[in-house]
Amino acid sequence: MNSERASKYGFAATHDAPIPYLQRIRDYYQALGYGAPYQWAHYAEVPFHPLNTPLSKCRIALITTAAPYQTGKGDQGPGAPYNAKAKFFAVYSGDTAQDHDLRISHIAIDRKHTTAEDPAAYFPLIELRQSAAAGRIGLAPRFHGAPTNRSHRVTLEIDCPEIVARCVADGVDAAILVPNCPVCHQTVSLAARLLEESGISTVIMGCAKDIVEYVGVPRFMFSDFPLGNSAGRPMDRESHVFTLDLALSVLESAPAPRTTVQSPLTWSASHDWKLDYCNIERLTPEEIVRRRVEFDKGKTQAKGVREEVGLSRSDAEDEIA
Repeated sequence: MNSERASKYGFAATHDAPIPYLQRIRDYYQALGYGAPYQWAHYAEVPFHPLNTPLSKCRIALITTAAPYQTGKGDQGPGAPYNAKAKFFAVYSGDTAQDHDLRISHIAIDRKHTTAEDPAAYFPLIELRQSAAAGRIGLAPRFHGAPTNRSHRVTLEIDCPEIVARCVADGVDAAILVPNCPVCHQTVSLAARLLEESGISTVIMGCAKDIVEYVGVPRFMFSDFPLGNSAGRPMDRESHVFTLDLALSVLESAPAPRTTVQSPLTWSASHDWKLDYCNIERLTPEEIVRRRVEFDKGKTQAKGVREEVGLSRSDAEDEIA
């Protein structure tokens, strides 16, 4: 249909649809010269544990892929470029009654259209505390950090079981998982599956729809925002409250596995931001070369971090996430 008819019938722009991250990333890294495409986790069957307890009586855990700020590890602030030195390779936990300085400079968020200036847009602990104070939910004593790792073996055999063990130790009934980058979305999807198999209900709040649905998860609350804003628009508390409330509703009422609910909130009046992330068609040959150099630099930095914590390559595959 031509643009005149599209306008007549009120159709959206062709590119105003969830970004196809799987295809974009496959084309992007092949253009950079990295050979065979990454194999994303994919399941036909999806576990599902109904939430049989009212939210007000549930103890809910928060799972994040954000990293604690590390002094001396380079720029990790708003607008920071990708910083592999700030990566972490083991599950960590934090007290939900305290404030925490968590950053997302170590992962591949959409740096052209967001700056990570507002932690509430990717780490909804404050809003969860508000919900707990209002009596809507019960909040677990700890939140947990999930490493972003391309290795399926490490994620499935080491990190996910550790997250489950910590949630079980805290007497958790349900978990909200909040990813940031593409691989983060795979990581929390795998964690959600194992949590469900362990009798803990889950909902993912995320921005990469195709990745989460390709893995196969019980419940997904999708925000069509640039990566790095799974909990709402930055500096917009109303969107934070709405996004969390919608996620809790999905957790509470999803009728079956593979339930996806899309937030009605939009990022901006223009949807052109969806054309940029990892879109090889919008890059010049010179820019492709420059990004290959940056990518290799990041791998070297991540290798150094790995060695600092005593991990071998087989323990943590470090390609940029």
